[in-house]
Amino acid sequence: MRSRGSSNRLAAAAGGGGRSAFTSRVSFLLLAMFATMATIYVAGRLWQDAENRLHLAEEFERRNSKVKSAISVDDTLKLLSCREQKKKLAMVEMDLAAARQAGFVSKHSPEKGDGHSKKKLLAVIGIITTFGRKKNRDAIRKAWMPTVTICAGAGIKKLEDEKGIVVRFVIGRSANRGDSLDREIDSENRQTNDFIVLDGQVEATEEAPKKTKLFFINAVENWNAEFYVKVNDDVFVNIDALGATLSTHLDKPRVYIGCMKSGEVFSEQNHKWYEPDWWKFGDGKSYFRHASGEVYAISQALAQFISINRSILRTYAHDDVSTGSWFIGLDAKFIDEGKFCCSSWSTGALCAAV
Repeated sequence: MRSRGSSNRLAAAAGGGGRSAFTSRVSFLLLAMFATMATIYVAGRLWQDAENRLHLAEEFERRNSKVKSAISVDDTLKLLSCREQKKKLAMVEMDLAAARQAGFVSKHSPEKGDGHSKKKLLAVIGIITTFGRKKNRDAIRKAWMPTVTICAGAGIKKLEDEKGIVVRFVIGRSANRGDSLDREIDSENRQTNDFIVLDGQVEATEEAPKKTKLFFINAVENWNAEFYVKVNDDVFVNIDALGATLSTHLDKPRVYIGCMKSGEVFSEQNHKWYEPDWWKFGDGKSYFRHASGEVYAISQALAQFISINRSILRTYAHDDVSTGSWFIGLDAKFIDEGKFCCSSWSTGALCAAV
């Protein structure tokens, strides 16, 4: 009896242990399945987040690229505009090499040591002189150019302030720069302060046309005036009469005033007035109409024209012929003014040749 009861208890114990082991295996499987699903879920989320991040990065890069592209285009347009402006500025600077107003940017830089007034002057007179002509210059200073005063230059400054007329002697430099000829002129100028010294111009008879051109260029660059007048240093001028005559032509924008003449063109090389370009003047060998070289005046617009086109304006053997040639093709008014004929003083005359 005891042995049968013990056997039943052992069998019951064995059956209960089997069920416990089975339950444990099921729980383990369920836990493993849950862990696997959780792992798959987390991995999926991480994968989705990675894709989202990649998409966001690509979108950011695309938009950033658009912004950079937009900035690049804008910068390119600005660069092209800047280059275009530089080209235009270069063209304007070439065209306005010396002309500083009359529709262009005004820029009249004062001459060194001179306090030029900002008021527009009536005229700038350049007396063309050369080495060894001090007696002529002194005679002009005493006769009609008010330089000789206690204070050097005070007389011509007064003339400028009161009548709006600037007067200067015009001279170049010696072929041997810095020699005694140059030093004499520099010394004279320190005493009188009445020279325009053209440092880039060699003083020589055959250089007279170029010298006259450089005078007009220098004058229009440094003084704002209605007229620019060229005078020889053997001519005496009545300043009041000259001013009055010029004032009657203020309404003419492009005017060339002088004692108009023509004349024979000499083709013989040994002749005093030989013209190397004689063949250009036709079979008649006669110069075109131009103002006599003793004294003539041009308006500001014509002086600016000379300055702007300085590099392409042809010069002939004589300065008066050269000046006249520059205006032939222009819409300029040639005025044959008898008062500019300096053969002798007469009533109302404004000049006389010595």
